[in-house]
Amino acid sequence: MARQRPKAPGQRQLRVGEELRHVLAAIFERETFRDPGLQDIHLTVTEVRPSPDLRHARVYVVPLGGAVDMKPILEGLKRVKPFLRREVASRVQMRFIPDLIFASDTTFDEAEHISRLLHKPEVARDIWPGSDEALPRGADEED
Repeated sequence: MARQRPKAPGQRQLRVGEELRHVLAAIFERETFRDPGLQDIHLTVTEVRPSPDLRHARVYVVPLGGAVDMKPILEGLKRVKPFLRREVASRVQMRFIPDLIFASDTTFDEAEHISRLLHKPEVARDIWPGSDEALPRGADEED
């Protein structure tokens, strides 16, 4: 039997994910948590991916300022999950509030790593042949 590719999220999943992202971002912006893993930490919710049945939602977070150990933050979020679900339930009209699963968003780190690789002299030489410099003038500026 041939393997099927995972289906792209439906319009409803995308809409619910975006609504949950806005609500959670507002909660993280205004609330102060007494949990030791969340003291003096400001979080950004980058994405929320609900499951097809909307019973679970993976919440991707990143601390503002970056370069912070995410393990205690994720453990703290797991401890305050009941509070967060109650807050979401009071702000969103849904039959079921999804179980929130928190994960670290690593896309910014991956993008930075790729950018560093592309700016290496040996890679830049292959990208822009005939150039002995790491980058041609203006190549690192955005249009």
